[in-house]
Amino acid sequence: MAGKTPHGEKSVKSQTLARGLDIVESVMDSAKSISEIASQTGMTYSTAHRIISVLVERGYLRQAPDNKLTLGAKIIEAGFLAHRQIELVKIARPHLENLAAATSDTVHLARLEDQHVIYLEKIPSRRPVEIRSRIGGLMPAVSTGVGKALVLDWTKDQLEAMALRGQGSLMPSLSSEEWVQQVLDFSRDQYAFDLGDSEPELRCVAAPIRDASAQIVAAISVTSTVQYMPSVRMQELIPLVQATASAISAELGLRCR
Repeated sequence: MAGKTPHGEKSVKSQTLARGLDIVESVMDSAKSISEIASQTGMTYSTAHRIISVLVERGYLRQAPDNKLTLGAKIIEAGFLAHRQIELVKIARPHLENLAAATSDTVHLARLEDQHVIYLEKIPSRRPVEIRSRIGGLMPAVSTGVGKALVLDWTKDQLEAMALRGQGSLMPSLSSEEWVQQVLDFSRDQYAFDLGDSEPELRCVAAPIRDASAQIVAAISVTSTVQYMPSVRMQELIPLVQATASAISAELGLRCR
């Protein structure tokens, strides 16, 4: 059938991916040459050489002048990011719990993943409200409060590009130009709202978290339904959400200027 990938092609791609991962793990386990890797993984020399060439080209492995192989910049970067993510959740968790206790609402911690936000932590609401989000879940950045908070430092051109790519996720009443202006307005005071962007009945107040270099690395939000979060309460929550974000940022090394 047109548009479908043949089963055999999928199997070949899956096998190639598995072999690539075997090679990376072999290098992690001290193998330094193509011959050693081929021996450890059970591949032929030519197969190992072909896959290693791609991994080197993509930055997952690095080949020294003496042809010895080590982990590449991409793998090292991924390790640091994973460690930082774990540390971020560990640092943020007590602050998120305090924020949830103070508001009785759902509290999220999220970071940016291309056009989406990925939820790193969630403290459920104590109210009879179910927020359909989960740790590890993805949502379009343009339709969430945390998504807007994560791009508060972006330029107008960057925001316009994001809005254009995510136009299908904007709420019908909001044009891409209006979304860009909304984020630019939020950036002046360093907070963001979800005003029913993702679901008509939901409201949230979000604020960015910065690391020691003052870069936005994550965002937090307090979310509930409009029943519990009218516009007046949203305004009242801004200082509390910002204070929580600032406390987490301080633990990540951000210094007040």
